[in-house]
Amino acid sequence: MAGTGIFTEILDGEVYKYYSDGEWRTSSSGKSVAIVNPATRKTQYKVQACTQEEVNKVMEMAKSAQKSWAKTPLWKRAELLHKAAAILKDNKAPIAESLVKEIAKPAKDSVTEVVRSGDLISYCAEEGVRILGEGKFLLSDSFPGNERTKYCLTSKIPLGVVLAIPPFNYPVNLAVSKIAPALIAGNSLVLKPPTQGAVSCLHMVHCFHLAGFPKGLISCITGKGSEIGDFLTMHPAVNCISFTGGDTGISISKKAGMIPLQMELGGKDACIVLEDADLDLVASNIIKGGFSYSGQRCTAVKVVLVMESVADELVEKVKAKVAKLTVGPPEENCDITAVVSESSANFIEGLVMDAKEKGATFCQEYKREGNLIWPLLLDNVRPDMRIAWEEPFGPVLPVLRISSVEEGINHCNASNFGLQGCVFTKDINKAMLISDAMETGTVQINSAPARGPDHFPFQGLKDSGIGSQGVTNSINLMTKVKTTVINLPTPSYSMGDGFISRL
Repeated sequence: MAGTGIFTEILDGEVYKYYSDGEWRTSSSGKSVAIVNPATRKTQYKVQACTQEEVNKVMEMAKSAQKSWAKTPLWKRAELLHKAAAILKDNKAPIAESLVKEIAKPAKDSVTEVVRSGDLISYCAEEGVRILGEGKFLLSDSFPGNERTKYCLTSKIPLGVVLAIPPFNYPVNLAVSKIAPALIAGNSLVLKPPTQGAVSCLHMVHCFHLAGFPKGLISCITGKGSEIGDFLTMHPAVNCISFTGGDTGISISKKAGMIPLQMELGGKDACIVLEDADLDLVASNIIKGGFSYSGQRCTAVKVVLVMESVADELVEKVKAKVAKLTVGPPEENCDITAVVSESSANFIEGLVMDAKEKGATFCQEYKREGNLIWPLLLDNVRPDMRIAWEEPFGPVLPVLRISSVEEGINHCNASNFGLQGCVFTKDINKAMLISDAMETGTVQINSAPARGPDHFPFQGLKDSGIGSQGVTNSINLMTKVKTTVINLPTPSYSMGDGFISRL
């Protein structure tokens, strides 16, 4: 169970502690933040409400610990990451239990997230050794007008303190996707977990603690965003911010100053279906892409743009599959579980009611109980409906019928988002042309949008983000290039004549 066994020390009565300077601590504020179970709508956990002064202390220790960590050999950094990954996977059950109770993720998917996270950490350790173990050697005479009098040596060095802010929907996986690259690159790491998902993150951080990382190198500070959010993101000790979430990231990016940013801020991922598409394949991917984890994924299919000539057939196939989706508690591994909060459910309902008022066709009856919304396919959606453009982050999927491929591309590109998209066709030439035309960070051909495998580049255009994720890209973003130039008194060429005469 969560908070028991090896995790006993992270809990103080009913309130989980925060992690600072290698110890689990209670906040001097004497206050806590409640975490509400989305399914029961009752308080499930409580975490510390940390203060700005505690943030200052964490940052001070992170700066100090980073200096020593940067001198730690790469193989040793990798060794500790592998150890943390093994501990995490060995303790997947209590961490998965936390995910079930604080974000209503189905039990089997919760276990998968923890195991995937362990694999990501290990992969990152190996990739980091390869990337950071290599430098570059340049010779001056490769540029016009220069003799070979300069040898340029370049290497990658850490940035300093990395602030990681993961979202509620993948709190463990998207936390380690920031933590592991930061650590292997020689940075220290301050984690601000989401409120929903904080307890899962605290359990995960304890696995790093048990692995034996130096004190102060990793910190996990919990609290209300209204009290410590801006204070964290604008803190002068922070040298890089990696954030995954909503439009809060836009505000962060405007305030952060001259530091590297890695931002993934959501999407309105379009699924363009051509007349020659395998409609059974499309329907299966719409279900997987649009309704897994109740649609609460940045890479979920958010709008279907289907050619009019095949729309009726596709809608019927999707309707038949929607009817088979199970709805209920996450503990029972239901396909559709409660969305994360009442405010989220209310927002989704607002999009549905707008579509209803404007004449969308409801393929199922709209049904809601508390935070639990039954899966809903909306046909004949028009561009004047909010659901055509806004990200529901729930189990509601709009279908727009299009008369040409150009119409579908134009709708996709008119969005302020540009995370991912997908196209279904048997013509690979058309698929490539459409992919080039879509203004998104990634286009999937004949498959639903997805983040992963975790070593693949993952990035968004426009309001969907800044920078690129994926193991290699994250390591590179969390480092900077250091150059050393050796200046020779006279030109020197390998195997050249006249060596003795120049001495």
